Amino acid sequence: MNFNENELFGAALIGFDLIDGPFIKWEKEYGPSTNLMKLDDFAMNFYLAFRGGNVGKKPRAILYDKFYIVAFPQDLELCCLFMKPQGIDTNIKQLNKVASRITREMALLEDENDIPINSDENTIEEIKRIIVNLLSGIEMSTPELRKYFKLSNSQIWKVMSDLESSLEVKRARKEGRSVLWTAN
Repeated sequence: MNFNENELFGAALIGFDLIDGPFIKWEKEYGPSTNLMKLDDFAMNFYLAFRGGNVGKKPRAILYDKFYIVAFPQDLELCCLFMKPQGIDTNIKQLNKVASRITREMALLEDENDIPINSDENTIEEIKRIIVNLLSGIEMSTPELRKYFKLSNSQIWKVMSDLESSLEVKRARKEGRSVLWTAN
């Protein structure tokens, strides 16, 4: 980040009270008033963003649409410098293009991994029979079943929904975002 002193439009010291939490100890504006934000409304957010979290996992700066903040912790206090970025729009537009390209590439990879199976009725019935036998006495998550049978996400959910409706399997529990299934 290239620093230009002309970008600085304000500074503030956020203190911390053990009862009331973060508060603005003082604030100072440089140049004409920007009215970008009411600092009192953001004291808690800034304090938590820069002081919360694990050691080594805290941001040094946060970029918003019209300004960025660089913060320096000092004991329980936080000194914030408010900066007006110059020429950042071009960089953000370039980063947006990179993010879009990566998203498209990952979507293509995901589509390649979703190998659809032959959807004739005999194949689907055979998969259902195998799943019921496989889940006898054990629990498996939907992603595990999906990979085991090389089904797309929508295909495995259709199969599991059909098996659940026919009372051949049931939802055992959830583990994170995954549903674990077992045979009835």
